[in-house]
Amino acid sequence: MMLSVEQINTFYGYSHILHDVSFEINEGEIVVLLGRNGVGKTTALKSIMGIQPPKKGKITFYGKNITGLQPHEVARSGISLVPEDRRIMVNLTVYENLKMGMLIRGKNIDRAETLEMVYHYFPRLRERVHQMGGSLSGGEQQMLTIARGLVAMPRLIMIDEPTEGVAPLLVLEIAEILKRLQQDGSTILLVEQNYKMSLSLSKNERAYIMEKGQIRMCGTPGELQSCQLEVERYLGVKI
Repeated sequence: MMLSVEQINTFYGYSHILHDVSFEINEGEIVVLLGRNGVGKTTALKSIMGIQPPKKGKITFYGKNITGLQPHEVARSGISLVPEDRRIMVNLTVYENLKMGMLIRGKNIDRAETLEMVYHYFPRLRERVHQMGGSLSGGEQQMLTIARGLVAMPRLIMIDEPTEGVAPLLVLEIAEILKRLQQDGSTILLVEQNYKMSLSLSKNERAYIMEKGQIRMCGTPGELQSCQLEVERYLGVKI
């Protein structure tokens, strides 16, 4: 098992957000966290990353306890977080943004090889390599955010709402990129409101449905589709 989250309880001040949340990720999988807005999906990612560490529970990565480590320590262990609000450096070029993402790997890095890997998945970024981040479209900024997480060469990449506010054609492009990443060996933990897209990325895929800070259901896309009434109660839509 790559990642194990065991009964974590996470708070913002006195607000109890995650209640005994448990899930696991195996190497090479896409695992999706589904749920309405405000149910704790992003908090789960932040708990793993050490941004909002849990007060109770345990998180292990390849058997190592990473609960409560600082974010830079979690990153060095091999986990990247692609946040939902993108946070690209708008006054830096695409190339400079990607260089920032490589810093976690230190000096022993083949920068040219890493960039070629990124451009393989994101050919648009090669075309815009000298453009300022702020001049990119919303979808292109999202691609840059994912690429910046990828240049750290993580063993697990966590991606929060990659298609939010993105034009439909670019949603399809981002979905294809996620499929290719997983086919090439990446392990992905995905938070996504586009349920139809997120449940059609891979045959090696599982989803957890969250509601009110708790895991309510778990299964493959096929298993969840066979329980439509229960799924609809938690998500408000059919999948």
